[in-house]
Amino acid sequence: MIAEELINHMIPPLKPSDDGHKAIVWMDEFRCNHLPVVEEGILLGFISEEIILECNDIEKRVGDFELVGKNAIVELDSHFYDILRVAGENKLQIVAAIDTTGHYAGVITVQEIMTSFAQTASVQMPGSILVLLIDLINYSLAEICRLVEENNAKVISSNIVEDTLDKGKIKVTIKINHLDLSRIVATLERFGYTVIGRYQENQQEIGGRERIDMLMRYLNI
Repeated sequence: MIAEELINHMIPPLKPSDDGHKAIVWMDEFRCNHLPVVEEGILLGFISEEIILECNDIEKRVGDFELVGKNAIVELDSHFYDILRVAGENKLQIVAAIDTTGHYAGVITVQEIMTSFAQTASVQMPGSILVLLIDLINYSLAEICRLVEENNAKVISSNIVEDTLDKGKIKVTIKINHLDLSRIVATLERFGYTVIGRYQENQQEIGGRERIDMLMRYLNI
């Protein structure tokens, strides 16, 4: 999935001349915490209800507020991982997409990315999730896959994040196409891997909200 495919065309941009009252009404109508402020096709930043209320002047022009997220932009061909990274760096649940000329093309919400990703094969396929704590210098996805495959299973997808408590370690999260993890965990531990989390889903009972929650744990968001 790329940015162009994830744009929410229902969320409109504000003009700098619009007032705070209009911004609050639109945020309520479109159920979003931030709205983009765009002038002549250029993103000026995002405004939130909190920014407006802190100023205590809803008649003030949105262009006169101190906007946030001026760098919360991605190009239309950006991968959704890059979109999530930009959203996280700017501490926003929304980012703007721009075309090759740098002009505003629309906004993408993190919630929509999660919903779209939750429909992909790596999430929809039945299976379970394991989280491993590994020394970065010893990390080998090929070896992990080999050990999993020795137990007649497959690694569907993987994700790594740096351990905040030890910069020399990483947390490796893998989705496996098996529900029973006991033999796989035993094999990994026998080869020195530390399993710090396991999430076994029930394909018949898991619903949309539970699947997104599992996805959030998988991406460590």
